[in-house]
Amino acid sequence: MDVTLPLPLLGGLSPAQFMRRHWQKKPLLVRQAWPGVRPPIGRAAMFDLAGAEGVESRLLTRFDGPLDANMRLRHGPFTRRSLPPVSKPSWTLLLQGLDLHWQPAHDMLAPFRFVPEARLDDLMISWASDGGGVGPHLDSYDVFLLQVQGQRRWRIGPVADRSLVPGLPVRILANFQPTEEWLLEPGDMLYLPPLWGHDGVAVGECMTCSVGFRAATATTLAQELLHEIADSLEAPDTGDAMYRDTRQGATATPGQMPAGLHEFAEKILQRALADPKTLDHALGVLMSEPKPRVWFEPGPHLAAGSGVRLDRRTRMVYDAWHVFINGESFVAGGRDARLMHGLADQRQLSAAECHQLSAQARDLLGDWADAGWVHASA
Repeated sequence: MDVTLPLPLLGGLSPAQFMRRHWQKKPLLVRQAWPGVRPPIGRAAMFDLAGAEGVESRLLTRFDGPLDANMRLRHGPFTRRSLPPVSKPSWTLLLQGLDLHWQPAHDMLAPFRFVPEARLDDLMISWASDGGGVGPHLDSYDVFLLQVQGQRRWRIGPVADRSLVPGLPVRILANFQPTEEWLLEPGDMLYLPPLWGHDGVAVGECMTCSVGFRAATATTLAQELLHEIADSLEAPDTGDAMYRDTRQGATATPGQMPAGLHEFAEKILQRALADPKTLDHALGVLMSEPKPRVWFEPGPHLAAGSGVRLDRRTRMVYDAWHVFINGESFVAGGRDARLMHGLADQRQLSAAECHQLSAQARDLLGDWADAGWVHASA
């Protein structure tokens, strides 16, 4: 993708302009961002998928009365009979990570890949009957809200008061004061930065796709990185790495932490983080971990002379030294690195490109195919 060219998806802005002007800064409404868009999944197929194990589904109802007394949240899987009639107003079915289970939904993510893959989370779809919605709320991540069927009325605004309605199964803003309101038709799209309040209500039956992005908090990311770094540390081969306190004298205050132990621990941590590749490795492994509930079926062996494409559930990223795929890391350099970077960026390699890989790299692709991480392509 040439990020300097204008995109109808972004209202004529180029991806570079959009990232400078709007990303994590201010909302953007684009009329007919995706002309002629169709839902990636039909209603009947969506309801069937909501009954499958391993699919994250939620049912939100708000029947007969005020919000605080009548909102109910249930988690799937759901049988078709457990869902309300489609003619009954004020209910919503949400399927998280539809792109993991449904190829047309995965294909819809391609135009949004001007944002780093490490940040892209998933595509969620919501079906709502008339009046359905989750109420005014805010998200901690960026989101593109693409209307794919019917109409939805959106009210948005900055949030000064983040207090919530007590006693509800979802986090609903108690004092939401919208500043703008729009009715979105199929093909229209609304981008919202993190922490912007929004409230979408279906006008008749409607379907909306939400393209969301990962946004770990500093604490969570630090915890996960330290855990990954700890797992990657190798046990010492010699005894000189053990803590020794030959100069420790007798103490009348045995409860006090010894200064020597503090210094020893500090040096160990400094040594673990001294190589910048340590953090790079931990971050790449973490960012390429498959989503929860994801598993791969072993695939057929890769035939000679074929191209490859990544499985829709596969996460693949890279840095200057490594290639990371589904939580595993591999060192790559030269032409192999360039081609593997292309696989991560484009999610496919042609047969001619695969032929340019070294024998070792082609063997690696074969292993990934056996694991179901990549598949043969023409």
